[in-house]
Amino acid sequence: MPKTKRKSKRGKQQSSPNKPVLSLKEELALKRKAMQARKEFTGLVSKLIGSGIFLGIVLFFVGGIKLAVPGALGLMVLTLCYKYPRPALFAFVIYLPFAGTVVYWLGGSPIMQLAKDAFFIPMAIAVWQTCNKQRQPFLVPKGIKTPFMILLGCCIMTLLFVNGEQQLIVNSEPELSASGEVPIGVGILGLKVLIGYLPLISCVYYLIRDEKDFWLLSRLQVILILICGLLGIMQYALLTIGVCKGTVGVEGDLLFKASLDARCYVGGALLYTPEQGVIRLPGTFVAPWQWSWFLISGTFFTFASIFSDKSIIWRIISLPALALVFMNAVVSGQRIALALVPVCFVMLLLFTGQFANFKKFIPVIGGFALILVIAMAANPTVVQERTDSFVDRWNASPPQNFIVQQFEESWHQVDDSPLGKGLGRATNSARILGSTRLIETYYPKVLYEVGIVGVMAFLIFVTTITVTAFKTYKKIKNRNLRTYAASMWVFILFISYNTYYYPLDVDPVGVYYWLSIGMLFKLSELDKEMKHDPQEIQSKYNKKSVGKKSSKYNKNIQI
Repeated sequence: MPKTKRKSKRGKQQSSPNKPVLSLKEELALKRKAMQARKEFTGLVSKLIGSGIFLGIVLFFVGGIKLAVPGALGLMVLTLCYKYPRPALFAFVIYLPFAGTVVYWLGGSPIMQLAKDAFFIPMAIAVWQTCNKQRQPFLVPKGIKTPFMILLGCCIMTLLFVNGEQQLIVNSEPELSASGEVPIGVGILGLKVLIGYLPLISCVYYLIRDEKDFWLLSRLQVILILICGLLGIMQYALLTIGVCKGTVGVEGDLLFKASLDARCYVGGALLYTPEQGVIRLPGTFVAPWQWSWFLISGTFFTFASIFSDKSIIWRIISLPALALVFMNAVVSGQRIALALVPVCFVMLLLFTGQFANFKKFIPVIGGFALILVIAMAANPTVVQERTDSFVDRWNASPPQNFIVQQFEESWHQVDDSPLGKGLGRATNSARILGSTRLIETYYPKVLYEVGIVGVMAFLIFVTTITVTAFKTYKKIKNRNLRTYAASMWVFILFISYNTYYYPLDVDPVGVYYWLSIGMLFKLSELDKEMKHDPQEIQSKYNKKSVGKKSSKYNKNIQI
């Protein structure tokens, strides 16, 4: 009887195309490997806790609790993310939308502003080292390598000849040296902001092993948008009922400026003076306009999940997530979110071809429209105020005129310097190391920093990415994967050429742009794998040893 039962189990395994049959020896080997991995993880965590406590005590006596906590946590996060890059990728994605909230919960330490890089940098280093060992190209796809090297070369020339010259001048003049100006440091930070998160493409491409991992990442984004959307509505409600006071005790121009003193439980600086007709909420982010771009990018991720996810449950869950995006675009007071969220939604419908899919389109949009109508009927005054504010702002300063003006100003500044005024010289985050100029539109900002040569190189680079991404998504045959890829391509297209404000410079778009590129290119590989026998693919994957070149069916590196 025991033998019969065993055969019955084997028969069940053989009947499932997604579960390849393993021999008893292979099953035991996998169990031993799992036990060894758990042992290593437990041992590493124990050592890190001890080391973290010791480091925290030392740093406490040096700089107090504000230095001790980030230092101890930083040691543990850096080590774990290097050792386990795949969980680090998901941790990085989870932390990003809550970074502003965490920073100010822990006292607003400047060190905490770089906390997300503690997840990203060791993860990227681990992937790069493994790619070298296994002879896989780190920069993927190959088509973007040459444009990237041209852009990198232009940036290095600006860093050496412009920032470098400025550094020599500072070093030669005692007054400038005493001011704390570090032009090379400004340039390095500017380079990091410009292309620093590009390795995220490779991290997503290699660390997402299969379709299951991909949908996990997609659904994680939906959950994060749901949570952040609810927190944004909660923030508005607390301000409305008076639990949070908003902008009080100030006069003059301060009545129209976001302040940390007015923050309300989550996020950072906010502005709430409804008697003046001005509301700017930050949601879970540091600043209000970062929240608006989170909402804009959330439109693409929720739309992709609504029309692409294999599970009807997750399609339904994604619907209220998208509704929350629209609701927050109204109540947050951010005019750009109010304008671009519906525009992006219509763009997605057109470019992904969902207008033609009436069976799927009508129920989803009908339910979505019902939610919005109820929300708008409950808050007609708020909707009217936001609409009037947007129209007044447009009439007072049309975006197209503002962009042209910024281009003209930047061009006059660099017409005698083809390499620009120096990397980081128009990057807000670099102002801690030197003087910077505020330029509120993206391509004029790039023009000012790296000159006409650099901005042309950047345009060639993002155009190559956009064209390659389009060709890639067009080759995808699986309907669900193809629709998701189309949504990511529209996001890439929109951000690549957007010049109104500078979302590519800061969170979250500065991360989501490269994340979406990696996801799209990975979808192409997943689509190819689905054309082959799943048992054959999984068998090749399980038997592959570390250090060997990947098979033609699997482009994952073994970490």
